[in-house]
Amino acid sequence: MRSPNGIFAVMMAAGWLGAISPAVAETVLKIRPFGDLKQIDPVITSDYMVRNHGYMVYDTLFSLDEKLVAQPQMLESFAIGSDQLTYTFTLRGGLTFSNGQPVTAEDAVVSLKRWWQRDGLGQQLASVSDSLTVRDEKSFELKLKRPWGLVIEALSKPSSNVPFIMPKGIAATPADTAITDATGSGPFIMKKDEWVPGSKVVYVKSPSYKSRAEPASGLAGGKLAKVDRVEWHYIPDAQTALNALQAGEIDIFEEVPPDFLPTLAGNPDIKTMPQDTLGMQMVFRMNISVPPFNNPKVRQAISYMIDQDKFARAYVSDPKLYKSCPSFYMCSSPYFTAAGWTKPDIEKAKKLIADSGYDGTPVVVLHATESGPTNTFSLVAEQMMRQIGLKVEPQAMDWGTLVGRRASKETVDKGGWSLFMSGPTGADMFEPVGHLGLRANCDKAWFGWPCDEQIEKLRNEFALATDPEQKKKIAADLQLRAVDYVPYWPAAQLYLVRAVRSNVDGLVKGAVPVYWNITKK
Repeated sequence: MRSPNGIFAVMMAAGWLGAISPAVAETVLKIRPFGDLKQIDPVITSDYMVRNHGYMVYDTLFSLDEKLVAQPQMLESFAIGSDQLTYTFTLRGGLTFSNGQPVTAEDAVVSLKRWWQRDGLGQQLASVSDSLTVRDEKSFELKLKRPWGLVIEALSKPSSNVPFIMPKGIAATPADTAITDATGSGPFIMKKDEWVPGSKVVYVKSPSYKSRAEPASGLAGGKLAKVDRVEWHYIPDAQTALNALQAGEIDIFEEVPPDFLPTLAGNPDIKTMPQDTLGMQMVFRMNISVPPFNNPKVRQAISYMIDQDKFARAYVSDPKLYKSCPSFYMCSSPYFTAAGWTKPDIEKAKKLIADSGYDGTPVVVLHATESGPTNTFSLVAEQMMRQIGLKVEPQAMDWGTLVGRRASKETVDKGGWSLFMSGPTGADMFEPVGHLGLRANCDKAWFGWPCDEQIEKLRNEFALATDPEQKKKIAADLQLRAVDYVPYWPAAQLYLVRAVRSNVDGLVKGAVPVYWNITKK
């Protein structure tokens, strides 16, 4: 028989000691997001699931803090020339991508040039830029054709599309071709080998990420991965997700249906909180490139059909969680205006349909059926459109499928679509230039492709204006034109709630949900 010491020596020599030593438990944060991740390119799509993925794996040059003030993020410093035409940016030292390669100024320049081909605010920046060039390994320079006061606002854009910084080899991918490599500059690494679309997405902390030293504030400051692993579990049925949260099988439930909140209120193991700081604007987004919504009178009928209170109350009864806001801008925006707003009038809507010459072309609704406001608002919209005389054909699908379908510009008889309900975050609906729904630059606009020279002229004027009162006037003039043209119509403002297990702490209060700085006991 061997002596105990002899056995110990053999185990050490064979490398088995680790198998019997106490292991450090891996901390796993499990989240039920609102939808499924279908792809990973945050530049080519405005889908919020892809945007949220972007915040996991990428970083940005600037980020907005809790007060929505832009703060340097990947930058050590920046300077603006006295002529207001030259911007110089210097990266922080020691920044690396998740593959261990250093982040350089060339990576930033190539990333920005790809981003500004797709994003509305980025397109405006590109149009006034003379050059964007590398100065040395850590610094680059932007030269403008004329002073433009929204440069920092564009580079700190918090939502779709976010100017994330990628390796130059990936960012060199044409802006109309989706990237497939998730190598990033952020606090987490995507485990593509564990990604199961329709089921699960996995991220692990990046050992090479260099966080800022400042405390986290909104989307700015330190981005510390305090858990080893983050898992997104796609659970389309809300009741199943609620059961998983109560059983401790998931830690965070994003976008909790309001009718579940009373049940959660009595559970000491679960706390609820706002999902973001700005809320969201539910929108009735029409495809203006094909019948029947290529007819202005049909679109105007929709503006009279929508009663924001009716839509909101179909989803939530708590008045603290919704607001009827008579504006294309968020009610909290400094550019809020009710100028020209139409009041709900079903009879007026019916008359506009009758006068439009509507020929019975089906209104094909891309109806996302996952629990949440898109499902409820779609149901209300379908009922009301029938009431005013439109032929409605809902097509049920999950949100990920909707995101793919809405890129089609075919007519409805060839597989195209007429409208979808969506809920852009307030950060995307705050001011005229970055506004997701008001862009009317034809093929470069958001899905639905409104095309109106007057709207675009006013957006350009707003971008060049420097006087705050002048900006407010232009925003009001733009709304007056949009009320007439109807690129889309707001269907209410909602404030989403997430539920969190009580052993989870540190959730960041920002314009969008992010998952750094979170601890789990």
